[in-house]
Amino acid sequence: MSNTFKDYILQPNDQLMGLTQLVNGFDQNGQACEINVVEEQPLTIFLNGQEIVTAMTIGDYPQYLALGFLKNQGMLTDNENILGIDYDDELQTVVVRTDGKTIYEEKLKKKTRTSGCAVGTVFGDMMEGLENLKLPNVEFKVSWLYELSNIINQTPSLYLKAGAIHGTVLCCKNKPLVYMEDVGRHNAVDKIAGWIYSNNESGKDKALYTTGRLTSEMVIKCALMGIPVLVSRSGFTAWGVEIANQVGLTLIGRLRGKRFMCLAGKDRLIYDFE
Repeated sequence: MSNTFKDYILQPNDQLMGLTQLVNGFDQNGQACEINVVEEQPLTIFLNGQEIVTAMTIGDYPQYLALGFLKNQGMLTDNENILGIDYDDELQTVVVRTDGKTIYEEKLKKKTRTSGCAVGTVFGDMMEGLENLKLPNVEFKVSWLYELSNIINQTPSLYLKAGAIHGTVLCCKNKPLVYMEDVGRHNAVDKIAGWIYSNNESGKDKALYTTGRLTSEMVIKCALMGIPVLVSRSGFTAWGVEIANQVGLTLIGRLRGKRFMCLAGKDRLIYDFE
């Protein structure tokens, strides 16, 4: 591994079997060609005996994805004692087991009976998790932003190999630590969350870099992980900006080279470049 990437704890493995496949096609000149395309596969997540969701994913780190999803959606609290996370490759299922029935299992059954709108219920629970949330008031140097962008953009990845995929990177100052990819930007963030919770890491001194849009849900997930800085090469939604201001999160988007826009939390930024 190049010294440029020595700080990664986890980074994409673009040689891992089953993540891409070669497909025959034709280029703009009508010439036959062969390219790599990303694989998709379903993963069904259970919380104890309750089926929660089936997500389309590339299939790596299913345990992190399941745990991160349940935590970020407010289905698992810090009070729950997780007994195990069991993945069955043949059935393409992952079961997160706790030592007792969670509050969410009863809430989901009730909402499904009365409204049939589980997704709306989940989003409402995520919003509830923002009440009284206070993100740490840490400094973030603009020079770190440029260094991170340069390293991440050069890191070997499925995106560089096949495209059609989103990446999310957990960073500390100017060092990228954990780089996850998936066909859905939310899946990539949930894998990061699963890694954080599995390793008892703190988000207070971290930043999150994503290739996806800075939507309300992306902002909420970042805030729930306790991460005070969210960065993207993509753009914003108005509600994402509103929630970032509400919870005191630094929101940086449209990062290209040494250009970016900060629409919330500018007080954390240290303009240390010449």
